[in-house]
Amino acid sequence: MISFDRKKGIMKVIPKNIDDLWVLYNVINKNDQVFARSTRVIKVEEEAARPTKGRRVSMFIGICVDSVTFQREMDRLRIHGIVIEAPERYGIMGSHHTINIPLRRPMTISKEVWLNHDIERIRKASKIITHPIIVVSIDGDECCIALLQQHGIDIKAEIRAKLPSKRDFEKRGPAISKYFKTILQVLDLVWKNTQGLLSIIGPGFWKEDLVKYIRIEQPKLFGVIKAVRTVGNGGIAGVKEAIRSGVLDKVVKEGRVIEETKVVNEVLSRLGANQDKVTYGQMDVENAINTGAVKLLLVADELLRKERDEERKSIEDLMRKVEKIGGRIMIINTKFEAGKQLVGLGGLAALLRYSIT
Repeated sequence: MISFDRKKGIMKVIPKNIDDLWVLYNVINKNDQVFARSTRVIKVEEEAARPTKGRRVSMFIGICVDSVTFQREMDRLRIHGIVIEAPERYGIMGSHHTINIPLRRPMTISKEVWLNHDIERIRKASKIITHPIIVVSIDGDECCIALLQQHGIDIKAEIRAKLPSKRDFEKRGPAISKYFKTILQVLDLVWKNTQGLLSIIGPGFWKEDLVKYIRIEQPKLFGVIKAVRTVGNGGIAGVKEAIRSGVLDKVVKEGRVIEETKVVNEVLSRLGANQDKVTYGQMDVENAINTGAVKLLLVADELLRKERDEERKSIEDLMRKVEKIGGRIMIINTKFEAGKQLVGLGGLAALLRYSIT
């Protein structure tokens, strides 16, 4: 965050990493106003009133937001809407336009009402210097190398072991060395591109043997290993298990993925145990809010992307009520497993201060 004028509802920001883009994706809603430098093809009429082919012009544009797309593969947001501010000479006021927001591009967001949780989320993101967590999940069948970031799991490689039988001692040893060598080659490349912290997980002795191999073959990588943890599986299943069980909590204290998984698991755990201090679904959650019982409100992010304004506004009204009673709000990523589970509960759930039944 560069600056914020709450009275005018105007915030200036510069997204510095992909997690910042993810935060902004969840904060910018339909009918907000966004201002940034963008480009547009302008056709200029010549003397004979015949338009030229057109040229792409850079200009400062403001739009009233209609939709926002998070393009993780291109590290940018695409914000589409109606032009409300642009140089008069181009005659594009009132037309449709898409502003692309890549990393390190300044932008201004204007809202009629800023929710406290949106402000705090941006402030928190601006203060945190984050390093992605590189997770290596290995067993005797496969290895998955993935980046664990705020926006979810980014799988970088899945490597099959293809090892001979344990009875074939002569071939098995060299095959394991080849397996580890391939893993290390990919891991070294991922680390050079991300400078992430390294966690190695898996069942049995596989993770420890890989750590020993890394210590000998690549001491620099060995120095960034922050956790070696046991899970029941290798591959992507092991990564998901590690997130779900919380074995990586100490490594990624600020990780939204783990935080969101934790709270959704807490909701499911309380429901499974028939505890009273939990509720879900819009009607029951709204009733809990009206009684002042909500301690933490979980909202599936897709509910804030509703095409019908009245549906989205009804959810925002509930969020404002939670803030007024001193509750906390957490937006849950529906592209991740925890978010999908929350959608299965209707997209809304709440942990309560006290029972209301």
